[in-house]
Amino acid sequence: MVTTTPTPTEIRRWRRYLADERAERAVYQDLADARSGEEREILTSLAEAERRHEQHWLDLLGENAGKPRPVALRTRFRCFLARHFGPVFVLALMQRTEARSPYGADVHATDAMAADERIHEEVVRGLAARSRIQLSGSFRAAVFGANDGLVSNLALVLGMAATGVETSVVLAAGVAGLLAGALSMGAGEYVSVRSQRELLDASTPNPEAQSAVPHLDINANELALVYRARGMETDESIDHAQEILAGLPCTHDGAPEAPVAEETEADHESLGTAWGAATSSFLFFASGAIIPVLPYLFGLGGFAAVLVAAVLVGAALLGTGAIVGVLSGASPLKRALRQLAIGFGAAGVTYLLGLLFGSGPA
Repeated sequence: MVTTTPTPTEIRRWRRYLADERAERAVYQDLADARSGEEREILTSLAEAERRHEQHWLDLLGENAGKPRPVALRTRFRCFLARHFGPVFVLALMQRTEARSPYGADVHATDAMAADERIHEEVVRGLAARSRIQLSGSFRAAVFGANDGLVSNLALVLGMAATGVETSVVLAAGVAGLLAGALSMGAGEYVSVRSQRELLDASTPNPEAQSAVPHLDINANELALVYRARGMETDESIDHAQEILAGLPCTHDGAPEAPVAEETEADHESLGTAWGAATSSFLFFASGAIIPVLPYLFGLGGFAAVLVAAVLVGAALLGTGAIVGVLSGASPLKRALRQLAIGFGAAGVTYLLGLLFGSGPA
């Protein structure tokens, strides 16, 4: 605890800490208000912890606390996301915030506060992981489908434009690339999901086999073979089979009744339908692939069209990269720049090849 008069620098720093704690408490409370059950309890506890930290800086500042700072724009944005788009984006941002806590190196923060912040990072990481799992399938298809469309069609359009062919040819190539890629993505997703469902069907126990249980020779106990085939050791499979047979209710003639077949529909539902997956992949790819074609659709040609297409796709790549960075708890800027570099790298290669084999943009 500080016993001397704080310096102006310390007062400014403590006020910043106080404002940060208030902002974090507001975000956690907004998240808690939008959730229920266990997650609500956890988020409320996090908000209460931030309130304790807030009080620590108020005690240190005393009469120097001054008026509360206006809520920062980033905090307002996080609260907006929490209310309208669910917790996944906000939790990912808060995970980064907790990881960057300065309390470990500040002598005016208690050891308990520094420990709290480290633990908060892990708590938020766990909560964010739940949301990422719920979002991962559809989000992956959306972001990476659109990204594939952006990069592949930009590369195609720039490569064709660099050869010096007519603008109409470049437009036709871009539309053809959009349709070919989207149809390929849709067909591939259809085959993937359909094949996965068929493999799941082939691995699902046949419910009709249950009807044979009452007629098994208990001494031979063929049921044990089923459990051995599923990976149990010999002794364990025999014991388990005997428990099943011994625990079955009996019919009027003393024979054991067959147990109810296991429910497996949930596994199928988690995969979705093949047609649904194919349609989503088609649309996601097409939504990205249309962007490099837009300048040509609106009548631009030559280098102007190439430049506009590159700018539009660059902005989209930065956006998708930043979203991936936010959701993964990494730096949005680094992920955005990485996405941009990869996309422009691929497009740059085809553009240079077009210049090599052609006469330049028409």
